[in-house]
Amino acid sequence: MDDLTELTERHLALAHAAEHGRSAHLFLRDGPLRQSVIALTAGAELEEHAAPPAASLQVLRGRVRLIAAEGDVELRSGQLMKIPQTRHGLRALDDSVVLLTSVTASPEPVVVYDTRRERHPA
Repeated sequence: MDDLTELTERHLALAHAAEHGRSAHLFLRDGPLRQSVIALTAGAELEEHAAPPAASLQVLRGRVRLIAAEGDVELRSGQLMKIPQTRHGLRALDDSVVLLTSVTASPEPVVVYDTRRERHPA
């Protein structure tokens, strides 16, 4: 069993220590169902990306702006919304932690590489 309060605190601290102001953790993987906590320091962003087949975003702490072609939506702690089926981004207006629930097209784990943190040999 995972403790969302503990995950929120831990990943917000990790986001503050990270150069890019973000920390994320995929803590539940069940077939195509995924749940992740994503912590962002104020002003940090998740750049525009494609939407999974189905997803929702719940703000556990802070305020965020979901940025999409059909219009931006500001969400605050306690609010939950369906993520649009279009490319979108996310910006933290305050230090924030969100719970992303998604359904992938495949039951296989999704591997994400942060190329900005990857070290290349000289």
